[in-house]
Amino acid sequence: MPTPSPTTNTTTTGNAITDTTADAALRIGPHAVRPPVVLAPMAGITNAPFRTLCREWSGGKGLFVSEMITTRALVERNDKTMQLIRFDETEKPRSIQLYGVDPATVGKAVRMIAEEDLADHIDLNFGCPVPKVTRKGGGSALPYKRNLLRSILREAVSGAGDLPVTMKMRKGIDDDHLTYLDAGRIAVEEGVTAVALHGRTAAQHYGGTADWDAVARLKEHVPEIPVLGNGDIWSAGDALRMVRETGCDGVVVGRGCLGRPWLFADLVAAFEGRTDAYVRPTLREVADVMVRHATLLGEWIGDESRGVIDFRKHVAWYLKGFAVGSEMRKRLAITSSLEELRAGLDELDLGQPWPAGADGPRGRTSGNNRVVLPDGWLRDPYDCAGVGEDAELDTSGG
Repeated sequence: MPTPSPTTNTTTTGNAITDTTADAALRIGPHAVRPPVVLAPMAGITNAPFRTLCREWSGGKGLFVSEMITTRALVERNDKTMQLIRFDETEKPRSIQLYGVDPATVGKAVRMIAEEDLADHIDLNFGCPVPKVTRKGGGSALPYKRNLLRSILREAVSGAGDLPVTMKMRKGIDDDHLTYLDAGRIAVEEGVTAVALHGRTAAQHYGGTADWDAVARLKEHVPEIPVLGNGDIWSAGDALRMVRETGCDGVVVGRGCLGRPWLFADLVAAFEGRTDAYVRPTLREVADVMVRHATLLGEWIGDESRGVIDFRKHVAWYLKGFAVGSEMRKRLAITSSLEELRAGLDELDLGQPWPAGADGPRGRTSGNNRVVLPDGWLRDPYDCAGVGEDAELDTSGG
């Protein structure tokens, strides 16, 4: 697949810092991630086609993690799950994120990955705030149970062999139940290679402002391993600022790249000190990427129409900030063939430059949610009771 080479405009940002160079690297076990930039797992988003786009724009630099895979579904070789863990031959290292609440099942899944050479890196999800996950004690609810967290990490690290194991988490359940410092210390003690912190609680979901000070505190608390910061990285300048202000070893980028896979070109340029090389595509160039994205989805799924239908959720993100009427946006969001998608895009004023402000927030922003937890979950931070076998759902979430 060809690497995109758009004739984009370039600009310079005032957010760059001069002490970040091309030599900056993040060590994930044997893997040097240079620059220290990671694509965050996002449900229904970071499948193989989207990872391909982001990787192409980055020139193959960085680390690109699969969407979240449920350990039970993996162990049972669920057809959908087995498709989700398929990597393009150019993906190196291959990175899988796992979700699980049962230490034994997590251990089986990790050993399966290691023994069958399914990936080169395993990340564990302890950050998902979605109710269907937290109500079973998973995701961002799980680190509250310190002993359960320790058991899962121990099984994972033991089963992984030479594969590095990392974890992604949030600050805690809410401001009254913060867990990230304890969880970070447990991770170090159990041999986890690196930890990533989203600077929000589960109750915040994606609302408010990410607490970058928490990232700095975690880095101070666990100096033995790399700490990655996540939350409110909307531009390459934000990534540089997070590293500068928190001392973190790298950044995890999620919603900022929705409809904007070329953000990874900006991130590479920023960490290499080339802040005059940021990508500012015209609408014509964005339209070309949209068609390519939909095409890749169709090839991956094995059906053009299903690929275009799956692409629909990306339309609004790609068109953010451009002068496109609401009726046309709706029309593009219900297309079901590549021909129909291309024809609709060709009706737009494709000469439009990259809109001012389009580098800002995108994606979900809801906050101040009640976290749905198992009955009595907060009664004891160490007792593991309440996590049943049904918590290992056949589900994929971000």
